[in-house]
Amino acid sequence: MTTPSPTSPEPPADDASTAPAKLPSILELSRDRLTSTLLEMGEKKFRVDQLWRSIYNETAESFEDMSTLSKPFRKSLTDKYSISTLEQAMYLTSADKTTSKALYRLRDGELIETVMMRYESDGHRRNRKTACISTQAGCALGCTFCATGQQGLRRNLTVGEIVAQVIEMQRIAYAEDEAQMTEGKRTKGELQGVTNVVFMGMGEPLANYRNTVAAIRVLNDGQGLNIGARHITVSTVGLIPQILELADEELQINLAISLHAPDNNTRSQTMPINKRYPVEDLIRACHKYADKTGRRIFFEYVLLKEQNDSVEQAQKLGRLLNGLHCHVNLIPVNPTKEGPFERTDLKAAKEFQGGLKQYGIPSTLRMEKGIDINAGCGQLRERAIDILGA
Repeated sequence: MTTPSPTSPEPPADDASTAPAKLPSILELSRDRLTSTLLEMGEKKFRVDQLWRSIYNETAESFEDMSTLSKPFRKSLTDKYSISTLEQAMYLTSADKTTSKALYRLRDGELIETVMMRYESDGHRRNRKTACISTQAGCALGCTFCATGQQGLRRNLTVGEIVAQVIEMQRIAYAEDEAQMTEGKRTKGELQGVTNVVFMGMGEPLANYRNTVAAIRVLNDGQGLNIGARHITVSTVGLIPQILELADEELQINLAISLHAPDNNTRSQTMPINKRYPVEDLIRACHKYADKTGRRIFFEYVLLKEQNDSVEQAQKLGRLLNGLHCHVNLIPVNPTKEGPFERTDLKAAKEFQGGLKQYGIPSTLRMEKGIDINAGCGQLRERAIDILGA
């Protein structure tokens, strides 16, 4: 099992005139497409399951590592395809070891971020490792407190580029599990790996709807990465048509709404999307989603000092969410270089939480992770551009 590369930036790629041709990634093939491709190559149908497990369950780094496949078949795959298209440009781990962040360079030079968050058992939930992944290079929605939103959108990620991030985090997680076995801290043979995936990295997942849903189905596949649907969370700023479409997908995933304000005036100041989809319309869509899926909705509420963190605003939020099966995650903002907002202090955050409690709205004040390594969405890319001139 490989370990992460050093934290320093990697050297520039070879000159295009001398670099070998880049083969298409096999991660872009759905199971159906993979089946038809292998049949065209003259392989038996059972080879599809073998190859699928090798790629997604065993997270093999090369076709040569897939010992269940014949040598001629491995050679044929090597000639036609690559696996991942991600190149690690930077990898940082927080001082407390709970959070790591990778910066990946895509084939066209774009940079995206992926985060691994490690949680110890708290008596209610077992130890878990959560991969926070990106769905776009940049973001078009321009939320003023978000580093990614300040960078603009460059393009959607492909299905393979989305899934590859989880595969990379899985390899890291497995390596950590194996190290713990060696140290006697984990039962021999017990590979936990990534337990949860959250689509909360760079970009708006529902603006890249088809690729996001296709990636979820790959992650959830029982013969592959086998991430349970209820351990997958998709976060959105509130694209109402796509929320309603997602309700029809019959996926038992978690939906998280980036709300960040209880009224149109305040929300429009920080989230331009609110002018297209006002708060009242968004909450109505959330009721429809909850009624159709039977799933609780999570609301993300980034606390911005003297912007959206008063007790009065908490009470207004409580009234807005009254009667909806939901939970609110309160998140102190990660200040950005260009952002105008400061962090709400702990006292004010707890007072805000108390205001919500008056209306029976459950909430969690989310623990901070990775502040020292720029773990907030888009912050490492911003830092890397300063360092690398990328």
